[in-house]
Amino acid sequence: MSTVVKATRRGFLKTAATAAGGLLLGVRLRGDTAPASKLNAWVHIAPDDSVTLFIHKAEMGQGTVTSLSMLLAEELECDWSKIRTEFPGIDAAYGRNQGVVGSASIRTSYEPLRRAGAAARQMLVEAAAQQWGVAASECRARNSMVTDGNGRHLGYGALAEAASKLSVPANITLKTPQQFMVIGKPHKRLDAPDKTNGRAQFGIDTRLPGMLHAVVERCPVFGGKVASFDASKAKAVPGVKQVVQISTGVAVVADNTWNAAQGRKALVIQWDEGARAAVSSASISAAFAEHMSQPGAVQRQNGDAAAALAGAAKKIEATYEVPYLAHAPMEPLNCTVDVRPDRCEVWASTQGQTAAHSEAMRITGLKPEQVLVHTLYMGGGFGRRARSDYIGEAVEISKAIGAPVQLTWMREDDMQQDWYRPASLAHFTGALDGDGWPVALTSRVASPYFGGPRTAVEGIADMAYAIPNLHVDSHDVNLGIPVSYWRSVGYSQNTFFTESFLDELASAGGKDPLEVRRRLLAKTPRMLAALELAAEKAGWGKPLPAGHGRGIGLSNNIGSFTAQVAEVSWLEGKLRVERVVCAVDCGQVVNPAGVEQQIQSGIAFGLSAALKGAITIDKGRVQQGNFHQYDVLRIDEMPFVEVHLVPSEAAPGGIGEASTPGIVAAVANAFFAATGKRVRKLPIA
Repeated sequence: MSTVVKATRRGFLKTAATAAGGLLLGVRLRGDTAPASKLNAWVHIAPDDSVTLFIHKAEMGQGTVTSLSMLLAEELECDWSKIRTEFPGIDAAYGRNQGVVGSASIRTSYEPLRRAGAAARQMLVEAAAQQWGVAASECRARNSMVTDGNGRHLGYGALAEAASKLSVPANITLKTPQQFMVIGKPHKRLDAPDKTNGRAQFGIDTRLPGMLHAVVERCPVFGGKVASFDASKAKAVPGVKQVVQISTGVAVVADNTWNAAQGRKALVIQWDEGARAAVSSASISAAFAEHMSQPGAVQRQNGDAAAALAGAAKKIEATYEVPYLAHAPMEPLNCTVDVRPDRCEVWASTQGQTAAHSEAMRITGLKPEQVLVHTLYMGGGFGRRARSDYIGEAVEISKAIGAPVQLTWMREDDMQQDWYRPASLAHFTGALDGDGWPVALTSRVASPYFGGPRTAVEGIADMAYAIPNLHVDSHDVNLGIPVSYWRSVGYSQNTFFTESFLDELASAGGKDPLEVRRRLLAKTPRMLAALELAAEKAGWGKPLPAGHGRGIGLSNNIGSFTAQVAEVSWLEGKLRVERVVCAVDCGQVVNPAGVEQQIQSGIAFGLSAALKGAITIDKGRVQQGNFHQYDVLRIDEMPFVEVHLVPSEAAPGGIGEASTPGIVAAVANAFFAATGKRVRKLPIA
């Protein structure tokens, strides 16, 4: 059930014509020698009854291979033990933009893949009915077998070729949730065995005949460029083959990555550092703070917040700040490319197959059908691999040297040349009525925008709380530090801001934080149900030992409603997260086991940010280079996590980013409950 074996340069592709006239590219599975019949872009069936499902999204550990296979298998009625998977290449059949961002794999595939599976099933049934001379309504498909009322049966493998010649049915009948046999049941990961025994192939595992290895030296100051360089000492390093300048710096090409890295150390480069050489974390914070007294672009306006504040029985204010954060995936960025005059092949761990394809076309000038992108497993992505800068570098190098090359980013490259989660500063003002209930809230955010202003305020401007008077505005403060998508995007910082301030409002009004949220969520039943479940399972209100506290963090993002209660201890000056209870309503659950894994993963990721994460800048340079300076949560620091799913037949929501935002606020609020001290700046450490 793995996706690839090691490749020869040209010989490992299998291709099939598509209805769109392009190429469907996949990597042949081990032992798969029988020709398969293509029923549609997602389903190929071999004579031995094995079913190959083409997974058009990317797998970076979030379980996409398994969950999307479950959608197809549910409607296809195939034998789960005979399923194999492959990653296809770029094809119009899979949509205009192949890629994984915003926890959208299930949300965008739930119906299309079920319809693909159902269409293939109906074609197999029709093929059997024609062979037996009976009506299709007299036949039934189950467990990779079609049977009729006379006891006859034919396996999918025996029917696949005939079925593939039939027209796709115009009317497709999908199961109801009550009929599901696969969806909603916990399934083990299809990719787990090969990831355990080492057969799964990640981008960094790619090997081609005659392949060279490259690293790139880039300007340490963002926006800087090469003024001049001397490659003589680098070329004298054993194994170094070529030194070439590309758009982002100077590439050293050698017979292996180590020798390329040693050659890079020997480079002599003069940099034009540009205007950002004076930027520092202090100057960034000061630039953000300058905007707090100035009205920004209005992002949400309900009621009259100014009037409510002026007439409030009680008013409170708080300012929160978070730093830039790196993605820091375990597998560093890498890409293997072979550019020829009439062809370009890319092997990459990428979240954005279409973006990679476009970048390769841009650099080579080749036509779409001349550029082939092979999707491989990712050792983490978290949004970083949605960008294609590292793809473009590898294409430039291969084009320049006329040979296949694997580009590897060292950990320091990855840490210091990232597209970071933005730093942000937010000021909140709130008003309470005479009974201590919130009646108004204003928020002003200063942060670099990307993808429009929404990302700067999501989690604030779209809060679910029914506060009658609400005003949110923002400033785009772009200081030249590259920023982009990071797991849960703007919610990662803004949920911390909003949920922390709501707790401050509750405290100022003498209210229990749970009761305030219950009141404000009365008209948001799904969020309220998740909150109630988390509070119940966490034992909210029950006594805790001295030095312990509980805190709440809610998030309504990517189509899911997530409530978390964190329990922390503060003993002898040391903070420890002891327990986390998370309740989530993500609509129709496809794989409960996968949901639980992703909730735990998102919590671990968010805890790293809350407790430790910070990228700092000095003289335009990132000061962190590796994990000894940019620490992440260690195994002995991981709390006990309980995950509870709210039953739902609503449309599926996302899950990969659902739990990351809320855990930060839950821990900060629990820290206050344990110590009486507010956390307004991250990391807590």
